[in-house]
Amino acid sequence: MLNLRPDDLIHKSHLHRLLMEIVDQPILSQYLAFKGGSCAAMLGYLDRFSVDLDFDILGNASEDELRSTFHHIFEQLGFSVSLEFEKALFFQLRYPIQAGKRNTLKVSASNLKIKSNHYKVQYFPEVDRLIKSQTIETMFANKLVSVTDRYVQHKTIAGRDIYDIHHFFIHGYAYQAEVIVERTEFSPREYFDRLIGFIKKHVTQTIINQDLNSLLPSKQFQQVRNILIPETLSILVRERDKLQAKG
Repeated sequence: MLNLRPDDLIHKSHLHRLLMEIVDQPILSQYLAFKGGSCAAMLGYLDRFSVDLDFDILGNASEDELRSTFHHIFEQLGFSVSLEFEKALFFQLRYPIQAGKRNTLKVSASNLKIKSNHYKVQYFPEVDRLIKSQTIETMFANKLVSVTDRYVQHKTIAGRDIYDIHHFFIHGYAYQAEVIVERTEFSPREYFDRLIGFIKKHVTQTIINQDLNSLLPSKQFQQVRNILIPETLSILVRERDKLQAKG
């Protein structure tokens, strides 16, 4: 378990309250599947702090009805919406807290349909709820793709993506190859080759430091920050070469 700072504990409490309200709403629990860093951390697959809630939209859900239900929950919990996208379910929220402290939380629900994503109902002990969520294999594959996709879509790079990939590999989790193929139109070997080149070109130590400093305890951050890029590249090279040897 992470040794969270006081501000992180407060944030996590608000995140948990919001997640419980979301999954207790029938329409949201039916049409949303939990994913991302908070999901992986709460299932024990990831050992870093995660500050947001991310979901996939399933089936033929009415996004207007989902949006209305989200707003009802935000109002009920005392969250204010500081930013909202009109064409996507993305909300930046503020919760009441002492001035100068972290008080923002993001919620997103993606309508990108990935046919090869796998979901299952899993138990989340921190909130005592059964929640439909991506499997670890699906989360891992989407995380691999997110490194380059985030850059293509938003021209941003997240150090946490590199950390998560490194963590998933060294803990022996499998990735769902079909997700990589569907999202990139490359075989996993071809994609790993491109991912290696992307990290070498674009991921810097500054990016790692700035993104992970607030998501890991100080000691853990100092232990991993300087070895993260070279170790991740080494792991990806081995995985690419292994796939190439298999033909």
